[in-house]
Amino acid sequence: MAPSQQAKSSKSARGLLTGPVVAACLLAGLSAANAQAPAKQPPAAPQATPQVAPQAAPQAVPGFWDLRRRPERPDLSRLTVIRFLTETDYPPFNYTGADGNPAGFNVDLARSLCEEIKVTCTVQMRRFETLVDALSSNRGDAIIASMAVSPQLRARVDFTDPYYRVPARFASRKDAVMPEIRPEYLEGKKVGVIAGSAHEAYLKAMFTDAELHPYPNDEAMRAALRKGEVDFIFGDAISLAFWINGTDSGDCCAFSGGPFVESRFFGEGIGIAVRKGNDVLRQALNWALFRVWEKGRYTDLWLRYFSVSPF
Repeated sequence: MAPSQQAKSSKSARGLLTGPVVAACLLAGLSAANAQAPAKQPPAAPQATPQVAPQAAPQAVPGFWDLRRRPERPDLSRLTVIRFLTETDYPPFNYTGADGNPAGFNVDLARSLCEEIKVTCTVQMRRFETLVDALSSNRGDAIIASMAVSPQLRARVDFTDPYYRVPARFASRKDAVMPEIRPEYLEGKKVGVIAGSAHEAYLKAMFTDAELHPYPNDEAMRAALRKGEVDFIFGDAISLAFWINGTDSGDCCAFSGGPFVESRFFGEGIGIAVRKGNDVLRQALNWALFRVWEKGRYTDLWLRYFSVSPF
């Protein structure tokens, strides 16, 4: 992730979607424990690289909450209003709606949390790089802007539990989709990746027998896959999902294998930031996040905005 993006998830999805899209089907939450990770000691190589024709799969919805660890309802009596801060232009997570008001996945989730806590909710849009300073100077109470949890940010703010992650995934042309990807399956395969990214570092560490082809940006990497210059590309699954489902891909490609969520490379996840020491609000938001997920409202919201699942 480029330093200029600070803790934000990849901006490469910008401009690919300007509003919500409706999903075709519904699936129960997918636990992060189900995410794919390559084995450190892979089994013997298969006789041939698996080639399976792509099939329509049910929509997968991430779930990062455990019913066995239901949080206790905190004391909410001191909360009367939550002033959320979000960013101005990061569709479909944050953007200005047709009526001029804040819209997007993060905005709708914030409003659902306020409904659960039963407090008044306001949402103010600001440039991403100004959000932490605005929170620290008490111009808002919480940041919900696809902000990735990092040690650097933890020194300045506190975070709720993650409410989504930005997994990494492989994409291939539709005639070469693989249901599962392991290091031994990609021996000698050409894999496109963004030069200097966490995704490149992961491939160098885990997929040592693949032939890596670094590219300067997403556009060049995706064009290489469309033209058949590489067998796979590996990158931010959220931006890849919108590309696959958008016009720029020319309906060429699809995901291969499942998501990779190794925190050492791809971060701890996306959380809601609150001022340091504001445990009352942090605990209230954690409780509300669990309740929104438990009631199925998180699933409904996810499916409204993501027609191709990153997971």
